[in-house]
Amino acid sequence: MNAPATIAFETTLLVRDTCLCLHTQRAARALARRFDVALKPVGITSGQFSLLMSLNRPQPPNLGSVATLLAMDRTTLTANLKPLERRGLVETTADPGDRRARLLRLTAAGRAVLSEATPIWKQVHAEIEATLPDANRLRADLNVLSHLTDGAAG
Repeated sequence: MNAPATIAFETTLLVRDTCLCLHTQRAARALARRFDVALKPVGITSGQFSLLMSLNRPQPPNLGSVATLLAMDRTTLTANLKPLERRGLVETTADPGDRRARLLRLTAAGRAVLSEATPIWKQVHAEIEATLPDANRLRADLNVLSHLTDGAAG
């Protein structure tokens, strides 16, 4: 029987201190918690705010375009839509041009919640941006990372 492989503790420290994935995940969770707390009085989470905002368009988007915008697979997006549909904030309809495709639309209640949430988002967002040395650079760098394809980063 082979002895289990060991990884040097120095490697653990290297990952802790330098891993872009770890640092991005930690920052994303911290930001989400801050927005979740702020948006709680409106009854939505930060993820639900992003989803509702992604539907705020002149024409109802299809499921695929929203999934792409939010970097979610369609199954995850569908699961995230269900509670919003149950609350009457979002409705899903068949696309008249392609009956297999689904269009997503904010309801009047969804627009009302989004209207209540937007000033909260603006305030919290401004507070967070004020703490950053270069928010535009961070946005640009995150945009680069979000467009990496599987296996492209090494």
